[in-house]
Amino acid sequence: MKLASRLRRVSTLRGARRIHNTLAPAMTLLELTIVILMLLTLIGILAIGARTWKKGTDRSVCIMNLQAVQKGVRSYANLYGYEPGASVAGLEGQVIGSGRFVERVPLCPSAGVYASGGDVVPALGSLYFNCSLAGTGDHQPVSYQDW
Repeated sequence: MKLASRLRRVSTLRGARRIHNTLAPAMTLLELTIVILMLLTLIGILAIGARTWKKGTDRSVCIMNLQAVQKGVRSYANLYGYEPGASVAGLEGQVIGSGRFVERVPLCPSAGVYASGGDVVPALGSLYFNCSLAGTGDHQPVSYQDW
C-alpha cells in the first residue's frame, strides 16, 4: 500500500512538472518589440558617434595638411630671405614636390579643394593654402591660431 501511494505521488509530481514546464513564462510579443527597439536605438547612437568622430578626424587631417604647407612656405621664405608679402616666382613648386619641404600636394580628406596663395609669401597670421570646405558643416573655419 505504501508503494502504491508513493507511485501516485511521483506520477502526480511528474505531471505537475510537465504542466508547469508547458506554462513557463516566456517573452510576449510586446516585450520582444521593446527589446528590439532598445537595441536599434543603441545602434543608432553608435552610428551618430562614429560619424561625428570621422568628421573630427577629417578636420584634424585637414589642419595638419595646411600646417605642413604653411611651415614649408615659412621655411622656404626664411631660408632664402624673403619677407612676408614678397613675390616669388613658382613659390608652390619651390615648396611642394619630391625632395622639397612638402613631399606631395596634400589632398583634403573630406573631398574639398585646397587653393594656394599664388606666388606671394603670406603675411604672418594668414594661410598660404585654404580649404574650400572651411566654414561649412564639414570643416569649421581654420585659422593660423588653430595650431
